[in-house]
Amino acid sequence: MSTTRAKLLQGTLDTLRAHGLSGTSARSIAATAGVNQALIFYHFGTLDELLAAACTYGTEQHVAHYRDRFAGVATMADLLALSRTIRDEQHGDLVVLGHMLAGAQTEPALARATAAGLALWAAEIEDVLTRVLGSTPLAGSLDVPGLARAVAAAFIGLELYAGVDAEGTGRAFDALDQLGALFGLLEKMGPLTQRAVRHQLRRPRGEARA
Repeated sequence: MSTTRAKLLQGTLDTLRAHGLSGTSARSIAATAGVNQALIFYHFGTLDELLAAACTYGTEQHVAHYRDRFAGVATMADLLALSRTIRDEQHGDLVVLGHMLAGAQTEPALARATAAGLALWAAEIEDVLTRVLGSTPLAGSLDVPGLARAVAAAFIGLELYAGVDAEGTGRAFDALDQLGALFGLLEKMGPLTQRAVRHQLRRPRGEARA
């Protein structure tokens, strides 16, 4: 990657963190990156394409940074603890992804890049869930790819929510910790109880529970 492209990608991420999507323009990015504004269009064609490329660039770096730690997760409690760590260490970058999600509602180029960014996080979470749930009554009963995407989207949403209700966000994370504890209890259930749980989970949707 050329030095100019790298400066523009990093400058875009820095600008998004500082000013949000509404305050990010070709001029502000160029000023942050310390390059001529015309180079944005020379290297990326449009501002939206630069924003999309920056989203992918930033997410790839962050996912790679945590890949070894994802590989070390052995329980749902571990996964939730790692999620808290990522939130603490990558607060600004999760907010950037949230801004991109908001802009993606009306801009197709941003939608593709944001979906790809979320998919990178979801793939790591899916690998963890497949491994962690494999020995529980939930194995084979949950849509693990769907759950992984729900978890990834939830953490982005909670990061944005923290900006308006920090106390509520803290309670949400505490509730997720309680959920992790419940998963731990499932692992300790006896074989008969585990089979009963598995049977209930596999019932067709909409069927009345006894």
